[in-house]
Amino acid sequence: MPLVSIITPSWNVERFIEETIDSVQAQTFTDWELLIADDCSTDRTPAIIAEIGERDPRVKLIRQAKNGGPALARQASIDQAQGRYLAFLDSDDLWLPTKLERQLAFASEKRAALSYTAFRRIDEANTSSGRLIEVPAQLSYDQLLKNTSIATLTALVDREISGPVAMTNEGYDDFCLWLSILRRGHVAYGLNEDLARYRVRGSSVSSRPVRSAKWVWNIYRNVEQLPLVKSAWCFGHWGARAWLKRRQF
Repeated sequence: MPLVSIITPSWNVERFIEETIDSVQAQTFTDWELLIADDCSTDRTPAIIAEIGERDPRVKLIRQAKNGGPALARQASIDQAQGRYLAFLDSDDLWLPTKLERQLAFASEKRAALSYTAFRRIDEANTSSGRLIEVPAQLSYDQLLKNTSIATLTALVDREISGPVAMTNEGYDDFCLWLSILRRGHVAYGLNEDLARYRVRGSSVSSRPVRSAKWVWNIYRNVEQLPLVKSAWCFGHWGARAWLKRRQF
């Protein structure tokens, strides 16, 4: 299989970053590079990444010149990525050991420009693991507009099929990216296997429902430039699915 470039932004995650890197190093598929763009952390995050990178050259620290948020940090990693595949993993989340192996085989079989998997939530202390968040078998552009199923830590992009990959500097920049790929006529495919762990933290950029809703509405109207009626229709469906997703840990 071709090289996988793992795209990871980081900011003040000294409590979690080593465990996140450990979960990548434990992958049964080993031909990867982990590109961590640190967004001007004020704690030991960059030092921890650099120390691990000295022992494992697949782990690469990118230092942002100024704090610009996750979209610009992800773009910095994408700009240096050498792999055909881009996998996305935030700096406090975890993968199970067979995540890349299973998803690469699945994406290859489906000829998927974009694929995603099921996952579970964990708390900050790793003491509780939530219910399995299952995913639909596939999503078109219009279906994704109304859906919350593609979690960032589960996404895998095949650049040979998807075409250019670039982040949009907006809230929910990941959602913007998935839409930009599917807008070209591609279909995203879901692997309904438990392969990742999303860490629930009160300080995460997407932890506030009202702010998240504002971001999504902005994407509909200003990024995707949808008509008002279609925006409202999609927003109603998105909101219902978001509520159902949050109703239980």
